Amino acid sequence: MDRKLRMGMVGGGRDSLIGPVHRIAAQMDSKIELVCGAFSSSPEKSRLSGQDLLLPPERVYGTYEEMLLKEAQLPNGDGMDFVSIVTPNNMHHPVAMAALEAGFHVVCDKPMTMDLEEARDLERKVQETGRLFCLTHNYTGYSFPQFLGGVFAERSGPTPFS
Repeated sequence: MDRKLRMGMVGGGRDSLIGPVHRIAAQMDSKIELVCGAFSSSPEKSRLSGQDLLLPPERVYGTYEEMLLKEAQLPNGDGMDFVSIVTPNNMHHPVAMAALEAGFHVVCDKPMTMDLEEARDLERKVQETGRLFCLTHNYTGYSFPQFLGGVFAERSGPTPFS
């Protein structure tokens, strides 16, 4: 690819603990740029968060539904490529479902859903749309879990961290 991937974010605005963590992680290899967001359930807080992040006002949305609709309508190559979901846990499922339905790939913070029924629903939507779905687990990139993964692998076989 000859350009950075364009990320939209739902949640993660002012006063968010996890939003900045995900933005930093996404930009660590310099291949992803934040281009838009609906950063809060409060449209005003979302707008202020967009200002903090130096985003153009027209790419900062009051709701995730508005963001998905407007980003999908942008000319090919101008809209976001994927959405990063860093909302409170109970919002992961509805936002992911809407993003997939709108044709966007999804990167979602853990937990994926609140229950097995929602997880199966999401799995069906991923299969139906053919979009990618990625679930993040924050600690897998840290050195200590990787070290422990190696120790456990020596004793009992490979682990997700080894």
